[in-house]
Amino acid sequence: METNKTDKTVLAKGLKTLLFAVLCLFSGPILLSLAYSKPNSPFYYPLFIIACAVCILAIFLIFKGIKTIMDSMFNKK
Repeated sequence: METNKTDKTVLAKGLKTLLFAVLCLFSGPILLSLAYSKPNSPFYYPLFIIACAVCILAIFLIFKGIKTIMDSMFNKK
């Protein structure tokens, strides 16, 4: 009978993904607040689009990181 062990390399990859997601979780709202602070600036729309993309990327990376960690724990390849 084979015992399930955590794959360390896949676990490290999942943790790196979650670390990048945390960085995006902080930088997205900061960029949004910068965009909303000066709505008459010529950089309002580009900064707003970038901030929304970073927030969506953070949500995507959270799900991907958790899935990768779960795959490492249950040996799914």
